[in-house]
Parts: sequence; structure tokens; C-alpha cells
Amino acid sequence: MTKLKLAIVGAGPAGIYAADILLKAERKFDVSIDLFEQLPAPYGLVRYGVAPDHPRIKGIVNALRDVLDRGDIRIFGNVRFGEDITLDDLKRHYNAVIFATGAVRDTSLDIPGIDAEGSYGAAEYVSWFDGHPDVPRDWSLDAASVGVIGNGNVALDVSRMLAKHADDLLVTEVPDNVYQGLKKSAVTDVHIFGRRGPAQVKFTPLELRELGELRDVDMVVYDEDFDYDEASRQAVASNKQVMVMDRIMQSWRKLDSVNNAGGTASRRLHLHFWARPVEVRTDENGRVAALVYERTKSDGAGGAVGTGELREIPMQGLYRAVGYFGSPLPGVPFDKKHGVIPNREGQVLEAKSNQRVPGIYATGWIKRGPVGLIGHTKSDAMETVRHLINDQGSWWQPENTSDDAIPALLAERGVKWTDLDGWHRLDEHEIELGAAQERARVKVVPRDEMVRVSRAE
Repeated sequence: MTKLKLAIVGAGPAGIYAADILLKAERKFDVSIDLFEQLPAPYGLVRYGVAPDHPRIKGIVNALRDVLDRGDIRIFGNVRFGEDITLDDLKRHYNAVIFATGAVRDTSLDIPGIDAEGSYGAAEYVSWFDGHPDVPRDWSLDAASVGVIGNGNVALDVSRMLAKHADDLLVTEVPDNVYQGLKKSAVTDVHIFGRRGPAQVKFTPLELRELGELRDVDMVVYDEDFDYDEASRQAVASNKQVMVMDRIMQSWRKLDSVNNAGGTASRRLHLHFWARPVEVRTDENGRVAALVYERTKSDGAGGAVGTGELREIPMQGLYRAVGYFGSPLPGVPFDKKHGVIPNREGQVLEAKSNQRVPGIYATGWIKRGPVGLIGHTKSDAMETVRHLINDQGSWWQPENTSDDAIPALLAERGVKWTDLDGWHRLDEHEIELGAAQERARVKVVPRDEMVRVSRAE
């Protein structure tokens, strides 16, 4: 029987789902899968890209854990593609590779002053509060008033984690350094800016409702933003999600804090719709001092056009949550404009010639861009796996598919990789740290400590 030795680079949902789908697929060959992950722990953005106060994420983690714990997928954690292992290495030891490396960089926003001190990409802040091992341990939260540009779920995650009181996160797995940093936060006002109106937002009802449930935080909305045109009324009437979100925001219009009248809470979350960022104003030290935005209006078709009216809101910090962007991988084609690996239904293409590259596939956000939820990731993986199965004639012909080859190669290079047993050790260690504080878990942040615990050193 034909054997398929497959490498998957990236142990987030996209990579794990691809492995699971392939192992369960109807096929006429044996499959052996090795999963490579640059971090010492698996789960990708589920562990390092979602706010710690999202309990429903635990359900996704449990599903991913069930796949890995079957034991039919090998994991090599703490292994960097392009450094510890290369594309040439994979060609020598595997028939094909699927890249599932996601999109973890911030999309840029081209307006004057966006690079001022105190202006950040949302992904940087998310990585910090999720305890990513490769970002600084400290985060400056000395600004009283901050802005968040974007109207998607990441913008709401960032805004919620800026406005929420640190003690309210102690029921989560928030790392100790993050808790201590948030405890010292000077934030009193968070301003969220969206280019279009309340009926065109990209967040989901659950995320929006969570905002209004924050303790000691007033929701501030502005009556002028809810003067709906026919397109907005139609969106509310025809889409259940939009209808629910409109109902939530309409309830906030009845609060004492509407139109900045002022409520009783110590912190406030302001939602500014029909606001297109134009410029970041700075002080004499080059720090963020204000955001200038143009007031927009509906174009009658669900979009927005400028009105020419400029407004300015003073602030000392700014976060842009306008999307994630993929990173290039050594030796792999890359589309610099869209931040993805160029592909046709997961089959990787040469960037210039559009010709198929044998043996190389992509799935998840590095394939399609940072859109869609977990359901999309599964269907995405199915499409890629289907092509992989059908492409048997163009697989690589490796020199050595022995199970011992990769551990020997990594050992020779001095790579301290982590495996599934190592993840179990780290997982149990974090749960023990949490139990000592009567919490579910306390996430270990330093990479060297993660590796030491995982390898029982």
C-alpha cells in the first residue's frame, strides 16, 4: 500500500483540522503526519490570539486536544521553520507539506502620525495580554484616553481588555505579568471608531453584548449615528444578527451616558460610527495626542462616503484593529499585497507564473487571508486535503521517511523541541499554578520556562 508521509507547519486549528480530516478521509494509502510548531505549545491563535475572558474558546481547545490526544499525530514544538528546519529538509523526509502558519501581523494603516509613540497594532497588544512568549513582558497603560480603530471582533477584544478591571480577569488564565500590568492601568475612556454605521459593523452579537456587561464601565453611544437610511433599515430588518446588535445598541441609547452626558462608572466605552481616521496628532515629544477623523455618511448601498467634516478627539494612546496579515516563509511563494501564500484551492502556485508548485499546500488564514471563524477553517482544510489526496502523482519522493530521521536531525542541530507528552506536562503545570491561586490555570509566559517544563529538565 502507498504511504504518505506528511509535514504540517503550524499547530493551530487550521493545521490540526487538516491532520484530522486527512486521517479520517477515505483513501487508498497509509498516512503518517508530523506537525511542526514554532511555539512550545499548540493551538495557535486559540491560545495566543483570543482574549482570556472568552470561555467558549475552551470548547474549541477541547476539540483540538481530542485530536492530538489520539496519538496518531506527532508534534514537534519549539521548532522554527526556515531556521531549525527548512523546506529542503522537508523534501528529503516527506511526500508533501501543508503550511498552516496563519496571519499574526497587523495590517498597516496609511495615515499621517500612525507610527507615533503610543500607537500600536492590535496584534501586539493581544499577544501581550495572551502571554505570547516572544513579546515583551511589560505594556504601557499610562494613557487615560485611548482609541481603537476598527469594527470587528478583534477591535472589541482589544477595547474590552483596555476597559475591563484587572480583578475581573482573575477567573481566567490571564498571566501574572498581564494582571499586574492591567492592575496599574490609567485608562478611563476607550473610543472605538468605525468607518461605517451601526448596521454595517463586522462584530458578532456575543462580542457586542459582552461589552455592555463589563463591571463599572459605562457604554456611550451617540444619537446622531442612529439616523438610519433605507439601506441600514433594510440590513436590520433582513439580517437576524444585525437585528440583535441593533437592539443591544438601541438599549444603550436609553442609558444616562448617551451622547457623553456622563454616567456613574469609573470607565467609559465610546462607540463612534461614521468615522474615518484621517490623522494622528502628536505632542511635542512625538506621542499620540489626538485622532482626527472625517465624519462619513451612508452611500445608500452599505458603504460610506466622506462628508468633508473633520472632528478631533484628544487621546494619549491608539490601537489599530484593521486586520491581520500573513508573514512570508523562506523558500515558499508569497503574495506581498494580500499577505497570503498564492494558491488555487490550497494548491500553492508560483507567485509570477501561477504554475502549480508540487508537494506544497496551504490552509487557514495563510491560504485565504484573516477572515472567517472555526467553521470556515474546517471547510478550508477539507478543500486542501482533497487536492492533496488527488495529487498523489506529484508528491515528492523523499530520501528517508524513517520515524527517527527528524528527531535525529533536530538533535544534531541542538534544537530543544517539545512533543505531545511535553505539552501535557506544561498543561498540567499551568493548571497546578492556577490551583494554588484558586484559578483554572495560570499561563506560563517565558519561552525557556515553557521548554524546561515541557522537557522535564
